[in-house]
Amino acid sequence: MSGVLVEPVDDPDSVPVRPAATVVLLRDGHDGDGFEVCLMQRNLRSDFVGGAYVFPGGGVDDQDALEGWATRVHGLDDEQASLRLDLPAGGLAYWVATVREAFEEADVLLAVDMAGRRVRRSDDPVGSRWARHRADVDAGRRTLLEVLGEEDLLLDAASLHYFARWVTPLGAPRRYDTRFFVARVPGDQEVRHDDRELIGTHWMSPGRALEAHERGEFTMIFPTIRTLVALDRFGSAAAVLDHVRAINEVPAIVPLLEESPHGWRIRLPGDPEATGGLYDATSGLPVGD
Repeated sequence: MSGVLVEPVDDPDSVPVRPAATVVLLRDGHDGDGFEVCLMQRNLRSDFVGGAYVFPGGGVDDQDALEGWATRVHGLDDEQASLRLDLPAGGLAYWVATVREAFEEADVLLAVDMAGRRVRRSDDPVGSRWARHRADVDAGRRTLLEVLGEEDLLLDAASLHYFARWVTPLGAPRRYDTRFFVARVPGDQEVRHDDRELIGTHWMSPGRALEAHERGEFTMIFPTIRTLVALDRFGSAAAVLDHVRAINEVPAIVPLLEESPHGWRIRLPGDPEATGGLYDATSGLPVGD
């Protein structure tokens, strides 16, 4: 069993908490058998959880909060998004960041035309136009807002469903306040890792991913592991989406790092599991006190 753990820093209060967003991409399983999630392997040379299998995502950037997004999003405005995230303002930037990261890292574009119809990437069979768009956004030569304006498209906020919030424990060398979303990959699009930050793409059921982690084949960080555990109880992508659409309140999950004679532990306050919410910090598996 392998996991990712960095020794706690000496001055934990000095580490800022950065806003971030991530998306669990879903698709139906083969022959109607359950569903699969997309896990992507981070570059082995990355200075943050290198080699780990993650969901696409990253930090919320300045470009995600540009004023122009107010008229370039379908199905949501900033007031509604902020209310959903329990923020005074600026909530729409999380939806934008999620779509941007999915486009940059996974080549998945969640967008609709001005009539609300899902964009069809298959209309560009060679893919050269969208490959150029993706490369420009990833390199910072253009923003996603500029690309959607050029294509006369809207960001499809309605295809993203907010379902979890994880805050990195105090003591970690990098801390994020990450909002988790879930979305079904459009049928005519194929996930392609960027070969820069991400070097591999794997589709599998949550159960198979957890088994691979327990065998030591997949390194995953704690929120990824617990998200897969939560998803493993559903039998289809439709059931997952029905569940997350019905969620009215998303409390922040703030794990605590604890040192024990057996190594570092992670405790989830209020965790209802029989372990009392105590987990091994390396494997992410439940442990006794």
